[in-house]
Amino acid sequence: MYAQKPRARDLGIQFEGITGKYNAITDVKGVSVGHSTIISGNGKNELGKGPIRTGVTAIFPSGKKKKPLYANWYSLNGNGEMTGTTWITESGFLETPIMLTNTFSVGKVRQATLKWMVDSSWSKEDWWWAFPVVAETYDGFLNDIYGFQIQEKNVLEAINNTTTNKVEEGNVGGGTGMMSFGFKGGIGTSSRVLKFPDTTYTVGVLVQSNFGDKRRFRIDGVPIGKELKDTLNPKYKAPPKSRRKNGDGSIIVVVATDVPLLPYQLKRISKRVPIGIGKLGGIGANGSGDIFIAFSTANQEAYIREGKTTVETVSNDWMNDIFDATIQAVEEAIINAMVSAETMEGINGNKVYALPHDKLIELMKKYNRIK
Repeated sequence: MYAQKPRARDLGIQFEGITGKYNAITDVKGVSVGHSTIISGNGKNELGKGPIRTGVTAIFPSGKKKKPLYANWYSLNGNGEMTGTTWITESGFLETPIMLTNTFSVGKVRQATLKWMVDSSWSKEDWWWAFPVVAETYDGFLNDIYGFQIQEKNVLEAINNTTTNKVEEGNVGGGTGMMSFGFKGGIGTSSRVLKFPDTTYTVGVLVQSNFGDKRRFRIDGVPIGKELKDTLNPKYKAPPKSRRKNGDGSIIVVVATDVPLLPYQLKRISKRVPIGIGKLGGIGANGSGDIFIAFSTANQEAYIREGKTTVETVSNDWMNDIFDATIQAVEEAIINAMVSAETMEGINGNKVYALPHDKLIELMKKYNRIK
């Protein structure tokens, strides 16, 4: 077990909504998350040798056997990649795990995931195919990204490490080398519990956060970025062909819920993710890959090969509460990623600092957000 890192609520930051047990995407029953984190070497970047600051994160929506679930996705700005989405649009189903990694490792992770699916007898069918969902953000400011460091063993490690309990955040898995709003970013998660007549549902979110312009960064309306504009700015020489400037970067957001939703409703959920991002100062910058996917663990018998089946869904009049929960969880997950992240030095001595907890608390008190 890992040591739980500080999270936003541990600093006294206030959020709306009721969280689940872990305040994580794993509060949605059946969802599991695992990481493989690769940190090695220091100093000058030697192509193919390091330093290495990268990894893989695996998200299993419903166990490690094929169990297609209703899903849909949305891109706020498409300077990024999430494989398998065209079939999700066409079929309405997510049929594979969701894997997160760095920009140049999408192919390797996709291939290794597919190989694992074959070797593990993912499907009981005699003949099947699948389009693994793999999403990315760019970690080339700290990592030897041009060295293609992710290997099959790292993908298998992430898959084998999956748990339905607490989720490690910050400099882990696919988020190892990421930065957000000028500070260290990475993996973050949060959840919200919704109470409807005669039933309770959960919405869980996981982010791989690597986006944002420091000047725009705010929490609960407090202009954190402006207040800290001269504090702990990243020290790096951008690698060749780098496109990161003026808030460019990327963020991948995965939304899970046990609310029985149809694909068109899940599309609506994924389109609310940008509101949570916008509350913190994200604008979907020109060079940013802001791509989101939402799935429901309900209606697990909806996927059939022949005949007809019966599914259930909730009224569209209930959607507002689900929208609200999604927005709240996205906002908190991003802040959790930053609060949990630690200062990291990578290639060529490039250094990205953690969001300073003491100064953050001081500012939130200054603006009367916490006592």
